[in-house]
Amino acid sequence: MLSDTGLIISQTKKWITDVVVGCNFCPFASREVKRDSIYYEVLVAATLETVLSSVALTLQRLDDESNIETALLILPASFDTFTNYLEMVDLAESLLEQEGYEGIYQLASFHPEYLFAGTTDDDPSNYTNRSPYAMLHFLREETVSKAVDNYPGIDDVPDNNIEFTQEKGLIYMKQLLASCIENG
Repeated sequence: MLSDTGLIISQTKKWITDVVVGCNFCPFASREVKRDSIYYEVLVAATLETVLSSVALTLQRLDDESNIETALLILPASFDTFTNYLEMVDLAESLLEQEGYEGIYQLASFHPEYLFAGTTDDDPSNYTNRSPYAMLHFLREETVSKAVDNYPGIDDVPDNNIEFTQEKGLIYMKQLLASCIENG
């Protein structure tokens, strides 16, 4: 199953539609889904070296292809532990800075075991950043800034997301994420 990139992309799209957009975790995601401006790349059994190479290529792709608003590098069989994943994210962010892309692109992170500082594993709020697979999400800084500037109440989004997940509860959030994999 993990080598079927089409299935992995389908499951990721379902997660974006059902969780990210459906729960309104990101009020800007729906626009990009409708515009089909999201680039997906699956790196099966990626190593740190292959991920960093793909990060550099993704940044170049974003430079070259203005029709791509946002890109996801999906890592289905790599960086299973959240700690190892965070170490890789730090290196990817460092590469972004070293290549001169700070302020041009930003990196968001999602992982099946995502754990916000100060929370426990069973805190439903972690599901705002839990995904079917480990992944790196690249966004155009200029677009994010414009969207944030034009969105009333942007500062309330994180608190609203936490409140939503707390109201729905852990079982609901687990089942919602699991349904993206089962029915992707």
